[in-house]
Amino acid sequence: MAAILITGANQGIGYHLAAALLRQGHQVAVLDWETHHLAALQNTFPAQLAYYPVDVRQGEALQAAVAAAQAWQGTPEVVIHNACCCPFGGVEDLDLGQVQAAFATNYYGALQLVRCVGPALRAQGRGRVIFTSSGVGITGFPGLSAYASTKGALEALAKCLNLEYAGDGVTFHLIHPPLTRTQSSAPLPVPPEMMADPETVGQGLARRLFSPRFLLCHSLLQKVQTLLCYAFPLPMGSLLAKLTARYQGLTPQK
Repeated sequence: MAAILITGANQGIGYHLAAALLRQGHQVAVLDWETHHLAALQNTFPAQLAYYPVDVRQGEALQAAVAAAQAWQGTPEVVIHNACCCPFGGVEDLDLGQVQAAFATNYYGALQLVRCVGPALRAQGRGRVIFTSSGVGITGFPGLSAYASTKGALEALAKCLNLEYAGDGVTFHLIHPPLTRTQSSAPLPVPPEMMADPETVGQGLARRLFSPRFLLCHSLLQKVQTLLCYAFPLPMGSLLAKLTARYQGLTPQK
């Protein structure tokens, strides 16, 4: 069984992904600034789960938390950056601090995590690093310019790091979940019934976590949708925006 390190797993997709991995027998270390949902999970898996309260935006604190996790489980075989900040609002409405917070969590959090674990992964000659991306990082979406931009940056980062670590036994991958009922997605103008169930998504991702593919999706349908977004980013973005406007009874912008 593998040693797995996850940021952002106190709730939502990350929580259910961690729970599914624990049921598979893996050893999981969670780094999150909130940990209240993890206490009960640890009671069920006392020998397999450890969690460390930390804000991934704080570089020194993140380094200390990663070191503590490694002291407990050794060098992880899988590292997942799932911590998320998703401000919602038009580009003229968002405060610059909100945009910076999104980048600090979603992008720089991932970058700093790699800097923390990269040397150990190289030394052991193997490892998988996985970033949680989003279809809107490919297609765009109205009101999500900050969040989508961070995910677009993660897409580029994963590709660059695959090249930088080529030959070291360390690979980089992207998780592409669907729009899911989570705290981050709550402000979006999309009916909850149109969102995926986080437990279903987390369990599906756990089953596919060790796939050698660059893109990791919880289902075949989601994989097809993601590939369509890559192939036709602007048309798919326009379609998603129009569907959202239709669900809200609004007139789509031309």
